[in-house]
Amino acid sequence: MTEKYFTAVGRRKEASAQVKIIPGKGQFTINGKTDAEYFGNSRLISRIRESLKLLSLDNKYDVFVKVTGGGKSGQADAIRHAIARALVLEDESRKPTLRKAGFITRDPRTKERKKPGLKRARKAPQFSKR
Repeated sequence: MTEKYFTAVGRRKEASAQVKIIPGKGQFTINGKTDAEYFGNSRLISRIRESLKLLSLDNKYDVFVKVTGGGKSGQADAIRHAIARALVLEDESRKPTLRKAGFITRDPRTKERKKPGLKRARKAPQFSKR
């Protein structure tokens, strides 16, 4: 007996998340840990659950996540992006709702590269007249 599941990849900044959703009781497993163990921050936990809450599906799916790269905030957004994409794969009629909330679109903002002669991407050394 094989369970029906849907997988998707979400990205944000340097983070990348692979998500598998299966019908279940609403449990999250992130890199082998529960969401509370992995993030330990209620704001980030609520952020990863946003796409499910929006569609009132919080306790209908178990979510298994493998996330790499970036920091905790970027990883949380990558997971939210991947969950939204997986939910759309299952039912295309969810797409307008998730798109309006901004969960389908990949946030393209990344760290700007350092330029030669500058201290950071845009910060210049202090100007000296003499």
